Amino acid sequence: MRLGAPELLIILAVVLILFGGQRVPQLGAALGQAIRNFKRGFSGDDATVNAQETHVVPPASSTIRKDV
Repeated sequence: MRLGAPELLIILAVVLILFGGQRVPQLGAALGQAIRNFKRGFSGDDATVNAQETHVVPPASSTIRKDV
């Protein structure tokens, strides 16, 4: 079963109604990033993942207070 132009237009209209015009680009970007991460996970490209993890900043609430 293939999706034709009328079916794709109906799906697009439903997405626009549900999420609004402002969120559709955000959803597309998030979906693209999820697909890239999924492909990286299967390709075993750990160097890219490790490089991204080294730039993670710990949250400020994790600081240890020693004024006790």
